[in-house]
Amino acid sequence: MKKNRFIALDTPEAGLCGRSEAVYPRPQLRRDSFFSLNGNWEFSAKPRGMEPDFDKQIRVPFPPESALSGIHHVYPDNTELCYHKQFTLPNGFRRKRIILHIGAADQVAKVWLNSHYLGEHQGGYLPFSFDVTDHILEGNNSLFIRVYDNLDQHILPWGKQKHDRGGMWYTPVSGIWQSVWLESVPEVYVKGLSIQADDKGAVITAQGVKNGVVVVSTPEGLTAAPLRDGVAKIELASPHLWSPEDPYLYRFKLVTGEDTVYSYFACRTLAVGEANGVPRLLLNGEPYFFHGLLDQGYFPDGIFTPAHLSRYEKDILLAKSLGFNTLRKHIKIEPEQFYYDCDRLGMIVFQDMVNNGDYSFFRDTALPTIGLKQCNDKKRHKSPMVRQAFLAAMEETVRHLGNHPCICYWTIFNEGWGQFDGDAAYEKLKAMDSSRIIDTASGWFQTEKSDVESPHVYFKKVKCRPGKKPLVLSEFGGYSLAIADHVSTPGKAFGYRKFTSTADFQTALIELYDKEILPAAKAGLSGAIYTQLTDVEDEVNGLVTYDRKHVKVNADKMQALAERLKHAALKK
Repeated sequence: MKKNRFIALDTPEAGLCGRSEAVYPRPQLRRDSFFSLNGNWEFSAKPRGMEPDFDKQIRVPFPPESALSGIHHVYPDNTELCYHKQFTLPNGFRRKRIILHIGAADQVAKVWLNSHYLGEHQGGYLPFSFDVTDHILEGNNSLFIRVYDNLDQHILPWGKQKHDRGGMWYTPVSGIWQSVWLESVPEVYVKGLSIQADDKGAVITAQGVKNGVVVVSTPEGLTAAPLRDGVAKIELASPHLWSPEDPYLYRFKLVTGEDTVYSYFACRTLAVGEANGVPRLLLNGEPYFFHGLLDQGYFPDGIFTPAHLSRYEKDILLAKSLGFNTLRKHIKIEPEQFYYDCDRLGMIVFQDMVNNGDYSFFRDTALPTIGLKQCNDKKRHKSPMVRQAFLAAMEETVRHLGNHPCICYWTIFNEGWGQFDGDAAYEKLKAMDSSRIIDTASGWFQTEKSDVESPHVYFKKVKCRPGKKPLVLSEFGGYSLAIADHVSTPGKAFGYRKFTSTADFQTALIELYDKEILPAAKAGLSGAIYTQLTDVEDEVNGLVTYDRKHVKVNADKMQALAERLKHAALKK
């Protein structure tokens, strides 16, 4: 029997369409079976309830609003997007069971295989799967997926999408926007991994199996630990700690019965401590300055989905080349490749939860910007459906991403968007994950329970007044510079201070850090997130243009700035 084809994560084979160009979509749980269903699908867009006519083709996994999909059209709410794909399993692929995976489909997806209804998934940002063993055929198979989006209801998480896009709101996304793929597994197989690591070792919990062995590659050689009742404890005599400067990963394989999976972990710790009498965030027991950029994760040709998964690596390395060690992933959940690349390349991630609920410019932006930032969030967004949808998505996000060492910080609410009972949300998240820093309310509407104070400053000078909690400036800057021939919407330039020349832009940016951020770091600021890495549609406040073809700042000057900032923040 022909052996299943395994595509290693570190090979140059990358892309999103076609089996021969695919990257394994789940780097934290790899096995030697993988069949990509990306590529051309039959497509129909009709009002809900109407039968599809499949008069178009779409390129999966690009959303239909994007140019790369081949559709390039924005549909109104409640349009039913219908996808149809015929496929045959490759020779030797089938083992005991076959699992269908869909990386993300916005917002509600219903799935059929060979006319058998598999089920429904709600929520546009997280993966879901079905065991299709009983319905898959040896010959031709027919996969049918219906997706509809109720974006304007604001019940399910929606992020920064708006039909009335413009300014800080972007083109909406619907339909399938992450990879669709199959894997074959034994009858008894590892269904998931939960990894808890610190500065002494790791505890690996496997779902679906009880016994086996975990073999870990260490600098000293291979070490093995038994899996008993689904748990393996890895003890390391001298752990090699992970940091952006030294992103060491412990690779391992778990062998249980007929199943073998590959994964990794990293040893690092996060804590709140004190340095020179000031509350600080600690990485591996030492004060660390989180020098970061806001990262929206949007692309001009694919919107939510990059043309090529190597784009994540390029964006991360670009940020590192400019001296940054942190990306705040802003109100979006990426394909796992992004987090894997941050793990292996050494980029800290501040991960936002995706907001839901309604937004009010007057309540959530105008009044807080002029200083009115007090509110009782227990009375906000009272709808039980809205609250339940947000908390369910928060839990699922932590389960999905919790094994990635790059994620050091969770943000629950941003600038009041959908915020309700922050103290209760903090307690819920802390019970799920006490190993990371939790920012309950980034920007304003601060709550009692949060690991940090987290202001946003755009229209006044940054001043650091250390309090009882570490201070993180979770947004600032936003200086705009439109580069001719590299703008998404000519004539529109959203930002917080406008420049017309690269020289003036760069001078002002360095001056902002030297005169405001550096003194704040000396006084006790633990981190600062500049807005932003790239331009996004109307926003031209990135350090890089939206098409990633023009960098607006000098790398040497930014690296020198990063060194000054590091020494200022950590000076004893």
